[in-house]
Amino acid sequence: MSKVLAKESHAAGRQEDCEGGSRRRSWGLLVTAGVGGTLVALYAVVTPFVTPALRKVCLPFVPATSTQIQNVLKMLENRSGSLADIGSGDGRIVIAAAKRGFKAVGYELNPWLVWYSRYRAWRDGVHQNTKFYISDLWKVSFSHYTNVVVFGVPQMMPQLEKKLEEELQCNARIIACRFPFPCWIPDHTAGEGIDTVWAYDLKHSRGCETKSLEITPETES
Repeated sequence: MSKVLAKESHAAGRQEDCEGGSRRRSWGLLVTAGVGGTLVALYAVVTPFVTPALRKVCLPFVPATSTQIQNVLKMLENRSGSLADIGSGDGRIVIAAAKRGFKAVGYELNPWLVWYSRYRAWRDGVHQNTKFYISDLWKVSFSHYTNVVVFGVPQMMPQLEKKLEEELQCNARIIACRFPFPCWIPDHTAGEGIDTVWAYDLKHSRGCETKSLEITPETES
């Protein structure tokens, strides 16, 4: 009798060990799957933000302040035509310009910010006057824009200055935010500190303004 009980107790112990091991393996698989899923999701979210930083020139996303937006709009007074925002971020400059009647386009490398910008434009009722593109600014021609807003970093400004001077027409105005261009002399400045904006009229920077000829009337002798 004692031997039978011992065998039953041993078998029950082995069954409990197997069940315990199975439960541990299940929990291990669940934890592994959870960690793996979290890493995949984190990679999907972070990659669009990190990838631009791995390029030659990094354009970090720093939202424009309300004061900075007002300074940009001040530089756009009495202006018309199309507008491009280079490094448009979450679209607030493009949307503000569209509300002032501009056909505004934003160029941004981060797809998450572009999608969010499109949503904001739709929410604010200006989606018909705005467009947002996931684009590398160095691969885009800005030749058909008469107003260009730039949110750049010091490292990129010399090269961008050359690019815009080659592509834009003489009637174009370029508005730089936070960092000025190295060679151009601004025609207008507004704000101070991080809210400073510089406006450059390309006709002055390029020296292509039309000069009227002075005609001296002939005097009768």
